[in-house]
Amino acid sequence: MGISKVERLMNLVIALLSTRSYITAERIRETVSGYAESPSDEAFSRMFERDKNELRDLGIPLETGRVSVLDPTEGYRINREAYALAPVELTADEAAAVAMATQLWESPEMVTATQGALLKLRAAGVDVDAPESAVAITTTAALPGLRGSEDVLGILLAAIDSGQAVQFKHRASRSDPYTERTVEPWGVITYRGRWYLVGHDRTREATRTFRLSRIDADVRAIGPRHAVRRPDGVDLRQIVRQAVTVADAPVSAEARVWVAEGRGTALRRQAVTTTPRTMGGRAGDEIAVDVGREDQLARDVASCGADAVVLEPASLRENVVARLRAQAEVA
Repeated sequence: MGISKVERLMNLVIALLSTRSYITAERIRETVSGYAESPSDEAFSRMFERDKNELRDLGIPLETGRVSVLDPTEGYRINREAYALAPVELTADEAAAVAMATQLWESPEMVTATQGALLKLRAAGVDVDAPESAVAITTTAALPGLRGSEDVLGILLAAIDSGQAVQFKHRASRSDPYTERTVEPWGVITYRGRWYLVGHDRTREATRTFRLSRIDADVRAIGPRHAVRRPDGVDLRQIVRQAVTVADAPVSAEARVWVAEGRGTALRRQAVTTTPRTMGGRAGDEIAVDVGREDQLARDVASCGADAVVLEPASLRENVVARLRAQAEVA
């Protein structure tokens, strides 16, 4: 059975967004799902012409140009800057409404389908995560994507709502011992895939941030209600940015990853070098990628499933394997 028109158009948009150079019509016919089944050149030409017009009617900035300086063949691409939406800013009420809606993703009925859809989108090169994003949460409506610490998050948000201080045990790293802290909580931030509490640390008499995964589950709200208030003019996002060490690995470090042919578009866009290589009987490429933040790269590789394999470093490979095992347990 042939794919639907909508799916074909989606495939075309993804392909044209995934390249910075122009793609020829013949290359689109060969690689974009939905066109190869055209019975003749004339049928493909008519189909492709209709699809181009439809994309333009939808306001998608489809551009034409020469494939290269040496190749005058006409090609196509989508202007990313013109296609991208402006940054979305929500009021507190709008953010709360979105948070409530996204809780549906966490229900047992939806979680498997949701995670499967996200994996497919990432594997196709669609950036569904915003690695630089930061969201301030000051209501009891929790956003999806929290890995562990759900109970801790719930208690902290309830304390923020009621204006109470909290007591908990926290450790600076996995190898450090826990220490007792008393904090006036101002808000919870999700930043670069991790969750942080921001507030005034009575123990240290200073503003501090605490990663939720390093807070012991025994969190207690203390003191009278409405006694704690977030100071005016405090930018929680900026506090977290300044406190968090950005690099999980040296910027100069490189990882080597094997990617199956025609797969892992998002990974391929990050490649410094690309070398053809067959693995397990499958054609593909060995790519070198700047590690940057290892957790983000591990998410990108894991989202490709069996279509990407970390060759080195070992720490990145172990990170990816752990994520795949966790995903398998959920599924």
